[in-house]
Amino acid sequence: MKPTNTGDPDYFHKIVDCQWACPAHTPVPEYIRLIAQGEFTEAYMVNRRSNVFPGILGRVCDRPCEPACRRGRVEEEPVAICRLKRVAADHRDEVADLVPQKPAKTNGKKIALIGAGPASLTVANDLAPLGYECTIFEAMHRPGGLMISNIPSFRLPEDVLDEEIGYILNMGVDLKLNHRIESMKAMLEADYDAIFIGSGAPKGKDLQLEGREEADANIHIGIDWLESVAFEHIETIGKKVLIIGVGNTAMDCCRSSLRLGADDVKVMARKPREFFKASPWELEDAEDENVEILVNHSPKRFVTENGKLVGMEFELMEYDLDARGNITATRTTGTKIIPCDDVILAIGQENAFPWIERDIGIEFDKWGVPVVDTTTYQSTVPGVFFGGDSAFGPKNIIWAVEHGHQAAISIHKHCEKTDLAARMPRGVNLNSAKMGVNEWMYSNDYERGHRGVMPLVELKARLGNRKTEVEMGYTAEQIVTEVQRCLNCDVQTVFDPPLCKECDACLDICPVDCLSIVENGEEDELRTRLKAPADNLDQALFVSAPLKDTGRVMVKDEDLCLHCGLCAERCPTAAWDMQDGDILIPHVAEEARSIAAE
Repeated sequence: MKPTNTGDPDYFHKIVDCQWACPAHTPVPEYIRLIAQGEFTEAYMVNRRSNVFPGILGRVCDRPCEPACRRGRVEEEPVAICRLKRVAADHRDEVADLVPQKPAKTNGKKIALIGAGPASLTVANDLAPLGYECTIFEAMHRPGGLMISNIPSFRLPEDVLDEEIGYILNMGVDLKLNHRIESMKAMLEADYDAIFIGSGAPKGKDLQLEGREEADANIHIGIDWLESVAFEHIETIGKKVLIIGVGNTAMDCCRSSLRLGADDVKVMARKPREFFKASPWELEDAEDENVEILVNHSPKRFVTENGKLVGMEFELMEYDLDARGNITATRTTGTKIIPCDDVILAIGQENAFPWIERDIGIEFDKWGVPVVDTTTYQSTVPGVFFGGDSAFGPKNIIWAVEHGHQAAISIHKHCEKTDLAARMPRGVNLNSAKMGVNEWMYSNDYERGHRGVMPLVELKARLGNRKTEVEMGYTAEQIVTEVQRCLNCDVQTVFDPPLCKECDACLDICPVDCLSIVENGEEDELRTRLKAPADNLDQALFVSAPLKDTGRVMVKDEDLCLHCGLCAERCPTAAWDMQDGDILIPHVAEEARSIAAE
């Protein structure tokens, strides 16, 4: 193998697994260390630069960072990254004076943003401080998009939502509520330098089965029903409710049903649990509130009597799975009728653009999704950009935020008439973390504390008021324990081959056998000759240049390393060093400075 190119910034970035997995690349270990030091406000601002909504995402993020967490490789549970994000938001000081502001003199460029959801708000957050005049058009009477209409208040309190959206609107962003856009052609004819479409995927899928029309009064489309609940157009539901679907929307629907008076709520799943789309913690929260989840029930028909819904009939399914968990055969073993008063359909969402004329040059694929460049987020019409669910179909808030960051870069480049696809590269700064002979600027003790269990409001109290936030936040003691569980993966082990004497001291002390000094070879074969075979092919091996005494190479399995620093402490020649890696993710402000410098 050739020596590893540690000059590639993505090499060290990928080792910070949580930050690499986050779509917006939030520097997780950095803000957790700040929390450990009691610097909650600074931790919040570190969060805000990348994810824009720390208080919101600290409650409702889909947490792609946590399955990637290195802690989960040595213990059962990863660090509670999302909940620590909330800790920073809940314990910070006021930050209004720290949030970037729109300059007194604008640059004269006008940007229209359609939909006041997380993608559009992120674009405005990034462009307004550069002097752009941003106008957001929102069809509803409140901003927030799915964050206000589809996420219940018991998960995301309205005051948290309003405060974080307010920071963006207070930059001088013009918000036009109750302003539904009816014609894209008219928008293109208006005086805007660019248009961003962040209107989401607002059309819930229906289920056309026997009895659908006759039972219509008691069959609800999930996202529309949640919106009606959020805006208090619906305040009750039947005693027996069936939820069709097993995504996060279905979990919000079943838990909301309990708060509107349902006694018996069942979630109906067509496949086994391992195929569910809902996050595991969403399923746990629903079951904690006595929601019953039934697997292998495929909807067959709506059962009605005298024009009224009285139940649903399901086919009972069996599946054969192969060794990889894929379905290889399907059988129907019978049918079953389950009584109900109401059915809520949460089986997916679709894009809907009836207001975009099909003769203006914006191309759509066969599914009705706009053709969008995955780097620039520009459509087939120059100056028209998409992001969030409206761009690629339903994902989640953190993806919408990242789309907004990238679209903002493209909008600025479009207005400056530069190449939209030419992006600044990521960067990395490495600085030694050594403060003394065997002392580091971070805690490298391996703490075995268990992941904290979130304190919850008592069941009767939470079900009695649909706006009561269920999760109470970590206690001070839990915060202290949880921050110590972070392994500081952004503090990198850096090796200097000429200094190595091949004494094997680092190999002897490594607690996970991630280091080996061996003869070089082809990667597949080399992986088998290490002290601990390197099985995870998704994570790189570090391979040094040939060592001067024997020509062998130092190999480090980045997948196993705990960043404990024991190798650097033990090394008699300082060939190993622990260096704090600051990953630089360019946003539009950095792109703007680069363009101005040219």
